[in-house]
Amino acid sequence: MAGGTAVNPSERSYDAIVIGAGVIGASITCELARRGWRVLSVDRNPGAGQGSTSASSAIVRFTYSTRAGVAMAYEGLQYWQQWPQHTGVCDEAGYATFTECGMATFLGDAQHHLLPVPHFDALGVPYEIWDCDETVARLGSLDLSRFGPPRQLDDPEFWAAPTSQLLGALWCPEGGYVGDPQLAAHNLRLAAEAAGAEFGFGATVVGVAGSGRAEGVVLADGTELAAPVVVNVAGPHSSAINRLSGVLEDMSIATRPLRKEVYHVPPPPGVDFEHDGVVMGDVDCGCYVRPEVGNNMLIGSLELDATDFEWLRSDEIDGCSQVLSREQWETHLLRFARRMPELGLPRQPRGIVGVYDVTDDWIPIYDRTSLDGFYVAIGTSGNQFKNAAVAGHCMAELIGAVEAGHDHDAEAVVVTGKHTGFDIDMGTFSRRRDLHGSSMSVLG
Repeated sequence: MAGGTAVNPSERSYDAIVIGAGVIGASITCELARRGWRVLSVDRNPGAGQGSTSASSAIVRFTYSTRAGVAMAYEGLQYWQQWPQHTGVCDEAGYATFTECGMATFLGDAQHHLLPVPHFDALGVPYEIWDCDETVARLGSLDLSRFGPPRQLDDPEFWAAPTSQLLGALWCPEGGYVGDPQLAAHNLRLAAEAAGAEFGFGATVVGVAGSGRAEGVVLADGTELAAPVVVNVAGPHSSAINRLSGVLEDMSIATRPLRKEVYHVPPPPGVDFEHDGVVMGDVDCGCYVRPEVGNNMLIGSLELDATDFEWLRSDEIDGCSQVLSREQWETHLLRFARRMPELGLPRQPRGIVGVYDVTDDWIPIYDRTSLDGFYVAIGTSGNQFKNAAVAGHCMAELIGAVEAGHDHDAEAVVVTGKHTGFDIDMGTFSRRRDLHGSSMSVLG
């Protein structure tokens, strides 16, 4: 895949500088460039999507707790269904591919499954409610007992016998996943370059210039790049960039870096999970599952157990361990093995380690800041990959409106989806919002 070497900016002055070339940063860069902006995206990594994007499970789902969240996700689906047309370029590396296998969210005590249903009804998102018998008939040999809440292996209640059953599942037939998240970012990079944007890789931002207004960025090698608009899409480094910019005191919602492990596990013998499996969200067991290439199951945590969290300081991000924790690997696999009794426990852990950028309520911040010209698209890790294309459109619309004089803080920008026509109230993602009544987990 192209893009592994540093790219030097051809100029020192731009209309906008985007910090971060992950899937959302590349999308914002592309959308601004398509609107005629001279844009430079800078990233500390050697290529697009090589940070937290590459560790994304890339699940495409619509089960969010807010109307705007559901609207964005369903609008985002339309982009994935016509991805080559959206990028509009020929990529020798191929195109990221969306697999529509459907998603089942098990109905447990947490009742998170009820949050998106009114929004599904209002927007017309297709779904079904299955009872236990239909869930087992559709998904195979699962034990739908209530095993939760999620616990660690050393908890004496981990193996406690269940006393009741789940209610069934919320089924979204159009859910699925994107098999190569890094390739998606690469596709968007080429699309942005085709529109005139530039990318500078191996470039670490150490300063944001400007006092009353953003004026550009300073790189670690001393290079100064000027632009009246700067967009922070720095993933797990976003909080550090905000600190450099002096905008933290104006934000009621914070972001923190979280080390995250995702596991690759073979399915039970005789099960072709790659082709016959579906995405599953299991609040009761505290995990999600999706098919993976090579007939594997990808299993990750929903972060419902406080002991699952491994928060990092800003100075720990780049040096955090890339070795899977055997204790956490066994914990998460055995949690789901209770749901799927035929699932075996491999001898050696396999999977990936990444660092996510997480807000206090797991809902992203897509907003302006107290520094004029400085914008943020942060707190997106874990649950916003699916929204990359529509997030780029929404941020470009928001930036254009604010730069034209619109007071977004007084009257939130509402963006209309190009494919669905849904109204997306960007005030939902405000930096100044109260903690939202979300799942308070990666489910959003």
